[in-house]
Amino acid sequence: MNPRFAALSVLRHGSYARFAVCRFITTLSWQMLGVAVGWRVYALTHDPLSLGLVGLSEFLPFTCLVLLGGHLADRIARQRVLQVTWSIETVCIGALVVWSALGFTAVWPIYLAVGVFGGTRAFWAPAMQAMVPNLVPREEFPRALGLNATLFQAAVITGPAVGGVLYLLGSVVVFGACLALFVVTVSLSFTLRPHSAQAAASSGAPGTRGANVDPGGGSDASAAGQVAAAYESRGHVLLEGLRYVMRQRVVLGVISLDLFAVLFGGATALLPIFAGDVLHIGPAGLGLLRTAPGVGAALTAGLLTLRPIDRRAGPYMFAGVAAFGLCTLVFGSSRSFPLSLAALFVLGCGDMVSVYVRGILVQLNTPDEIRGRVSAINSMFIGASNELGEFESGVTARWFGAVRATLLGGALTLLVVCSWMGLFPQLRRLDHLR
Repeated sequence: MNPRFAALSVLRHGSYARFAVCRFITTLSWQMLGVAVGWRVYALTHDPLSLGLVGLSEFLPFTCLVLLGGHLADRIARQRVLQVTWSIETVCIGALVVWSALGFTAVWPIYLAVGVFGGTRAFWAPAMQAMVPNLVPREEFPRALGLNATLFQAAVITGPAVGGVLYLLGSVVVFGACLALFVVTVSLSFTLRPHSAQAAASSGAPGTRGANVDPGGGSDASAAGQVAAAYESRGHVLLEGLRYVMRQRVVLGVISLDLFAVLFGGATALLPIFAGDVLHIGPAGLGLLRTAPGVGAALTAGLLTLRPIDRRAGPYMFAGVAAFGLCTLVFGSSRSFPLSLAALFVLGCGDMVSVYVRGILVQLNTPDEIRGRVSAINSMFIGASNELGEFESGVTARWFGAVRATLLGGALTLLVVCSWMGLFPQLRRLDHLR
């Protein structure tokens, strides 16, 4: 196959292709919702803390339910989890359409809707992460992961820009467009089927999900299956993912690095403030600010799809997170719209390297029988870094102002990078990802 198109070869697996479309559409909708919700809440309250409460509203139910979500992802068909949760989110977005159309000015319905989104994400996020290795042969997973990241970032690029432009027509237009996209997603979710080898692996007794079959589709008892069986025999099944992560120092290091780096350095929640009060660029400009990291990440993901990281994975990841922190400092210092866009662009490039390394490490080094629960822990760390990070940004912005809060976050991210290089020498010396 022509190397230019080799990365697209995974699309020949029909269920994976439909899964990729679902992932793209849901991400596109979430990015559009992020612009509409952020701008609407700040326009109604003019309070940085209110933006932080949006993240907290999603984080709390997510954190309370994500271990149960990971357990269910290992116990029932993962596509069923996606069908139910996406259907609930479709109803919730419909409620936002009604709220916006009636012209309500109270913000608590938004917090309630975001809370429902957080609860449903606690179930679909582990199922979605754990499902990808079941849709393609194991040897094609890195390519599928790269294509996933490219499509994800393409949605991150287009979603905020589309949301910002549509918001000029009113928030009800944005919410209505998201509702239509989710209806399409739910319809496609009923067509998802695991790859034949993985389907055979899942056909064992309930609760084992192919404990005697290797995750790559082999028929002999594997070391992965034996590890999972040992975990199951100890009970406390909801905590097996956490127990597994705590024993794998490299996995623990990579996901905790992302947790604390984005927790301190993420300035996404404060972008409405920068757009409205610092750069004075309005909702359309806000959409572009939210798009810029996605552009950098998408280009990096495309490059990684064509040229995967084969050596020195650990140093590459630390460099990516350090670039994330440095660009956060530049963005917080900037009063120029082009410079702010450039800083966010490079920030997205660095973040994508970290996401890529973490994704391959966590998924390919975890037995399929507990992959849902390990994915739940990974999702918990990601959720803590994103949503709890938004709350942290809102609180520090109220205390110190948005600019100082962003600069402080960038500095703390660099401190985390230096600390983790000392705390996790295995990660610093990591060469191959498998």
